[in-house]
Amino acid sequence: MSDSTASQASDASRVQLRLDDDWFAICDRTQLMPGRGLAALLPDGRQAALFLDREGRAYAIDNRDPFTGAAVLSRGLLGTERGRPFVASPLLKQRFDLETGRCLDDEEVSVAVHPVRVA
Repeated sequence: MSDSTASQASDASRVQLRLDDDWFAICDRTQLMPGRGLAALLPDGRQAALFLDREGRAYAIDNRDPFTGAAVLSRGLLGTERGRPFVASPLLKQRFDLETGRCLDDEEVSVAVHPVRVA
């Protein structure tokens, strides 16, 4: 292995979600781009939407939009309100807090939040 290949391998970090009592590897950190979402299929058939903000913090919520039932939140637009990160659904534009999963436009609705780490 060349020095540059060894360096790339040692710098590679994985994005992982906490599922039940273990961490599940989703993708290489390099596959997440700030401001863009990524959909991931989980072992139980659900989908998670992963995001990386411009400061490098990772977030993961369910990908299913509770208002339409479509698995589209990973394609939503990222933003902030009062310093809180959110994703706006690409369909009906409801905003979901990436830290709590709470809908900012309807306090009775939320999505699941998954603990995430980059290791």
